[in-house]
Amino acid sequence: MPARNIDHDVVREALVADGWTITADPLTLRVGERSLHIDLGAERSPIAAERAGELIAVEIQSFSSPSPVADLQQALGQFTMYRSILGRRQPGRTLFLAVPRVVYDGILSEPLGEEVLADAAIPLILYDLDGREGLRWIR
Repeated sequence: MPARNIDHDVVREALVADGWTITADPLTLRVGERSLHIDLGAERSPIAAERAGELIAVEIQSFSSPSPVADLQQALGQFTMYRSILGRRQPGRTLFLAVPRVVYDGILSEPLGEEVLADAAIPLILYDLDGREGLRWIR
């Protein structure tokens, strides 16, 4: 089992507070002999999620390294691979990238981040590190 992201519990608790039921923690996808582990799966009452008939999976990226560019490269590569496999294994589930609001206000709001997010069409969930504010969903 892979190590959990340092913000895993904050995001999980925020999803539950937002009305989601965690169904998989992690959401595991088999690809041949290999397994991929998306942080959460959820639904509106089981970490994969369903909200008003919508199923989601959530990949959490804390952007905690000294290089925001390296973190963005890592997040983009991981997200792209997970979305590709998830689309084949569970086509009704939408993958979201969960990032701290400070990351969104930082590199993701700079021209580099804006262009990458727009081209890759990455839906985001923004969370606060202290968990006090609700989630912000950006599609």
